[in-house]
Amino acid sequence: MNEIICPNCKKAFKVDEASFDAILKQVRDHQFEEEIQNRLKLADNEKESAIKLAEANVRNSLQDQLAKKDQEFAALKAQSELILSEKLNNKESEITKLIAKIDNIEVEKKLAVTEAVQKIEKERDNLANDLKTKELEKQNLESSLKQQFSTELQNKDAIIKYKDDEISRVKDMKLKLSTKMLGETLEQHCETEFNKLRATAFQNAYFEKDNDAKTGSKGDFIYRELDELGNEIISIMFEMKNEGDETATKKKNEDFLKELDKDRNEKKCEFAVLVSLLEAENEFYNTGIVDVSYRFNKMYVVRPQFFIAIITLLRNAAMTSMKYKAELALVKSQNIDITNFEEKMNSFKDGFARNYDLASRKFTEAINGIDKTIKELEKTKQALLSSENNLRLANEKTEDLTIKKLTYNNPTMKAKFEELK
Repeated sequence: MNEIICPNCKKAFKVDEASFDAILKQVRDHQFEEEIQNRLKLADNEKESAIKLAEANVRNSLQDQLAKKDQEFAALKAQSELILSEKLNNKESEITKLIAKIDNIEVEKKLAVTEAVQKIEKERDNLANDLKTKELEKQNLESSLKQQFSTELQNKDAIIKYKDDEISRVKDMKLKLSTKMLGETLEQHCETEFNKLRATAFQNAYFEKDNDAKTGSKGDFIYRELDELGNEIISIMFEMKNEGDETATKKKNEDFLKELDKDRNEKKCEFAVLVSLLEAENEFYNTGIVDVSYRFNKMYVVRPQFFIAIITLLRNAAMTSMKYKAELALVKSQNIDITNFEEKMNSFKDGFARNYDLASRKFTEAINGIDKTIKELEKTKQALLSSENNLRLANEKTEDLTIKKLTYNNPTMKAKFEELK
């Protein structure tokens, strides 16, 4: 028998073994149930505390990570904005410099063109003044020549009288001399007349007998005159012809013109002059100096009294021609100078256009470089925007994070929760 004391009334009573076991079992079941309930409640509390703690830890960790990401993003964004600002400022500075450089080039171009135009205008004015001067000199020369010819015309009567006297003298001389002697005397007469004036009027002249007969023929005299520089002013081949009245066969002047022209060409003389007493009654040859250039180039027939006159006229004409040639050469050289100036001006324009084209291409290249840089900055901007978008997506994913998702396919976390249960 087992004795049991009532907890309420404190009385003792006895029960058999079977009843005692049943009561004991009942008490134990009840206590176990209470213990179980208490333990379950405790486990639930611990589980809830653990979950809250885990959630708090995860939340704090995620908040720390998000805060770090926000700081990194802010720093990256500030850095990129700073870099972008610096690059844009640099490019704006480069653009400003290039624009200033182009403006300077344009100003230099205008100045260069203005200077060139002024120089050309100055050259033009100088040439105009030179032309006026040359025109005045030409007018003065014409006046001088007119005065000279006027003086010579005034002496015409005296020359005619001298001619008549000379004709009379020569006719008288022809009656006294043989044909050969007459020819030799005419040569001597011309040589004597020339030598009278050689020292005063023909100091630089050569007048000698033509003794070179290697080509088969020769003239009588050759006259050549050179200037101080050794340039030939004039050259004349002379042939003297005469015959007496008693000669059986009468020769004509034109019979000797072809041979004279041949001698002139072989001895490289500019003019040819036949000094002749042939055809004494022919008034065509008695009028003075006869130009037969229609038969042979630069050829004249004169009577002996016009021997010095033909030399003087041809010589003066040659001197005038030399002067005009010198003036023409000067004008040509001036024209060449103008041409050279124009060529230099054109060369300068071409060089300036080439340099301006190079500068323009460099400016275009710089602008293209700036465009490329802007495109690169646009790419950087797009990358930053994409990074911001990715951070936004990460934040959204963080906010969507749950305990269930954290423990999905995670054996360690799953085991911990199972232990709590």
